[in-house]
Amino acid sequence: MTTQKRTLFLAAPRGFCAGVDRAIQIVEKALDKYGAPVYVRHEIVHNRYVVENLEKKGAVFVDELVDVPKDAPVIFSAHGVAKAVPQEAENRNMFYIDATCPLVSKVHREAERHDKDGMEIILIGHKGHPEVIGTMGQLEEGRISLVETVEDAKDFSQKKPDSQLAYLTQTTLSVDETLDIVDILKERFPSISAPKKEDICYATTNRQAAVKKLASNCDGILVIGAPNSSNSMRLVEVGRKAGCENVFLVQRATDIPWEKLERCQNIGVTAGASAPETLVEEVIEAFSNRYDVTVHEVRTSEEHVIFKLPRILEET
Repeated sequence: MTTQKRTLFLAAPRGFCAGVDRAIQIVEKALDKYGAPVYVRHEIVHNRYVVENLEKKGAVFVDELVDVPKDAPVIFSAHGVAKAVPQEAENRNMFYIDATCPLVSKVHREAERHDKDGMEIILIGHKGHPEVIGTMGQLEEGRISLVETVEDAKDFSQKKPDSQLAYLTQTTLSVDETLDIVDILKERFPSISAPKKEDICYATTNRQAAVKKLASNCDGILVIGAPNSSNSMRLVEVGRKAGCENVFLVQRATDIPWEKLERCQNIGVTAGASAPETLVEEVIEAFSNRYDVTVHEVRTSEEHVIFKLPRILEET
């Protein structure tokens, strides 16, 4: 360790949200109750460390239900699935447990309700993301229009000009960018129906607010998370837009770009909603092995959200 000093500012809140924590618990309790192997369709959450730890305990991650033996339990990921997926499982007489985050399920129910009311639906989100695939898959193809950018919002045209419009959003978007898109939609379609309660989840909003606070104090920021994690990638974008040029996504401490951080004295550290606190501790240790480190926590909000587990896993 050198005598050089560095100050680490830890964002709070950071890391696991209630939906991710619930999904991981579902896999672990299913393993306890039914024994290994328990199959999981797609990554339960977007974090390789979490996935690999569950694999060590006996979870098997597969792409499609056809890869699951008929007599084995299968779990659907926290991102949610299209209606066709549980329907396929029932057609195959499979035993499945749905680990969809309750806040994603809320968006699914909103889509169904709007469709039942005859509304035309816009989903603000990122094409190809599992959550977007799942939400659009709640209804027949073509019933939901995807808007990804401000330009998309400007170019959007109603399929049925006389119908009432409603918009929904992916839960892990940039709060500020989504507001820009919504503002354009409201300007173009003043009577557009908004969600009764914000679709972007509390954890996404809180972590982005914490990163903005870090950006005002730090000349470098590390976001611990996966490149396929929407909420983690948004934290990188938010940090840069808030004025910190040196914002980097790292999956583990081994990914820290030391050379790029060499001139940074005050370094912020946060973690996406799928990244466990263990990886934060790993990063702190890596800095402590190189520098004389002082650690401060920067708290912008408190979180006390807990989601119940499926009843079948609470039964003995």
